Parts: sequence; structure tokens; C-alpha cells
Amino acid sequence: MFSLLGFMQGLVWNTWGPIQNSAKHVFGFTSTDIAVLVMWGPVGFLPWLLFMWLMDKKGLRASLLLSTFFMVLGAVLRSVPLTDLYYRRWLIHGGQLLNGLAGPTIMSAGPLLSTTWFAPDQRATATAIASLIGYLGSACAFLIGPLAVPAPNGTVGGTVYWKQNHIADRIQFVLYAVLYIFCIQETLSVCHWAASNMRFLMIALAYSVPTGVAAGWAGVLDMILTPAKVSQVDAGWIGFWSIVGGCVFGVAMARFADYIRGMLKLILVLMFAGASLAATWFTLTCLTRLTHLPSTKATLYTSCILVGIFINSSVPIFLELFIETVYPVPEGITCGVVTFLSNLFTGLLLFCLTFYFTVSLRIHDCSKHQMAGRDVRNMVTEALAAISLQP
Repeated sequence: MFSLLGFMQGLVWNTWGPIQNSAKHVFGFTSTDIAVLVMWGPVGFLPWLLFMWLMDKKGLRASLLLSTFFMVLGAVLRSVPLTDLYYRRWLIHGGQLLNGLAGPTIMSAGPLLSTTWFAPDQRATATAIASLIGYLGSACAFLIGPLAVPAPNGTVGGTVYWKQNHIADRIQFVLYAVLYIFCIQETLSVCHWAASNMRFLMIALAYSVPTGVAAGWAGVLDMILTPAKVSQVDAGWIGFWSIVGGCVFGVAMARFADYIRGMLKLILVLMFAGASLAATWFTLTCLTRLTHLPSTKATLYTSCILVGIFINSSVPIFLELFIETVYPVPEGITCGVVTFLSNLFTGLLLFCLTFYFTVSLRIHDCSKHQMAGRDVRNMVTEALAAISLQP
């Protein structure tokens, strides 16, 4: 992962030089602008003492996280598709400067990385790879840029009469591709870290699936309860009490967990057992035509509120369990990963609901058109029959 980071830093630094004619044609850059874009790399080394102090005092991880943040933010700024070329040029310059600020750590951390992670008979090789990979990224920029972005007419080698919009689209494609690679790199880092701890991965799924689905379900609760003939006001009260009950019960259970340590898993099992029973009760109540169970306002209220109480109150217990499981990984990273997964499942549920309602609406419209077509055919048939009966 460090080598990929160094490769991308060198690639981004050498983005504009190999395609300088195309960049001038699209963004209105001058030769001075191109030189300044390349100069932001050395300028990023001006605060080198600060980065070396950070690496020495806070370690390799903190300094690399800061450098990664600079590189990702710089890639985002370069990719913003503004139509105003003045502000677009400023964003590109800012992105190049941020990428340059990552240079001191990326180009200096190779020896520290090799002495930390590799045996003595492997350190020279590790240092060589970590130190030279950035140069390889710069070299690949000489190929990727000219091959992906055509040269404008009137330049050396510009034998094809490319339009300005086409060149702009190709440059934007390169910028998006770089940003996409950064996103893949961060995703692979998170996935590798999570998959290396199977216990964490299992707990993360146990947390994210129920809480994510419950959050999406609560957001469209009125839509879900409408077929059960629940009014909008009643659906609002059900959603209110299910969330408030979950907050109150969650604080109470967290306080109970503080008094009795080592019982987090048992508390979660009991909460999820209650949520499963409440969800089953709610489902059977809604399927009253099949189950013949009484469907009253009291049963719907109770079952829905119990689902919300048991699911929502499990959130703080889960977060404590996560911190204990992956210690000494920082709490912010741990909680950030699991909350991201929870929102991912919320989005998947809402996407499925959107797709379901869209398909249902189209089927309903087709049925209406078919019925209207049959009515028209029946009317025409009756009219023809009436005409044929006339003398």
C-alpha cells in the first residue's frame, strides 16, 4: 500500500508536463502555468522539517495518514468540473500543491518502513522499492498522459483535428481515473484491515445489517404501514416512540453494562432475540389474511416500537464491543468503518424499495393500458355488431 501511494504521488506530480499542449488548449494555461504546476512538487518540501518531526514523534502511521489526506483532497480539487476556467485553474493549482505536500513523507519514509517491517537481509531491497516507486509513477505519466489525451491541431505530432470539447473530456477522464484509483486504494486498505480480523468482521456485519435496515425502514415507515391501514399520524407516533424508546433503553443498558463488565455479548444476544420476536410479531400481524391473527392498532404500535427499542438500544453496546475487539486500533477508525457499513445497508434497502415501487408502478400502468385497450376493443366490437344488425 505504501508503494501504491508513492506511485500515485509521482504520477500526479507529473500530470501536466506530458500533456502541456492539450492543457493550454483546454484550460488556457500558459507555459508559466505549466512550470508552476510542476514546481508545486518542490514547493511542498518547504515545510519538510515539520513532516520529519511528525514522523519522528508520532510515527509512520500518523505521517502517512496526513500525506494520504493531502493527496486525496488534492485529487478531488483537480477533478471538480467547473465551467469557469479561472476558478478551475486555481483548483488545479491547489490540488497540485496538496500533492506536493505529501512528497516529504512519501519520499523519505522508505528507510523507516523497511527497518520497521522487514528483516535485516531484506531492508536494502525494501528501501529501494519504497524509495524508487515514486519515480516509476512519474515515468508512467509520460505514457499515460499522451496516450489518453490527444494533442490539439497545430502541435508536433497533432495529426488529428481533435475538438476542444473532446480534449477536455479526455483530460477530465484522466483526472477522474486518478481519483478513482485513490478511492480503490483506501477501500482496499480498509478491507484488508477488516478481513485480517475475522472477529471484527463478524461483529461489524452483525451491527451494520440490522441497524442499517432498521434505519431505512424507519425512514419510510409511513409508506410501509399505509397498506396496513395505519394513518400518517399513527405512523409518526410509532416512529417517534420507537426511536425515543431505543435512546432511553440504550442509555439504561449501557449503564447496566458499566456495572457488570464482560457481558456485552450476552446483552446483545438478548436484545437481538427481542428484536427478532418483535419483528416476527409485526410481520404476522400485517399478514392477517394468511395468519388470521388480530391486527389492531395496539399490536402494530407495540410490535413496531419494540423493534425500534431493541435495535436502536444495541448501538452503544456494539460500539463498546468494537473498541474492545480491535484494540489498539484507534476508536475513530473503528467506529467510522462500521457506521459506513450501516449506512451502506440503509442505502441498499432504500434502493431496493425504490426499484420495487418503480417496477410496481410500471406494471400497474401497463395493466391500466391493457384494461383501457380491452375496453376500446369491446366498444368497437359492440359498435360493429350494432352496424351489422342494421337493415
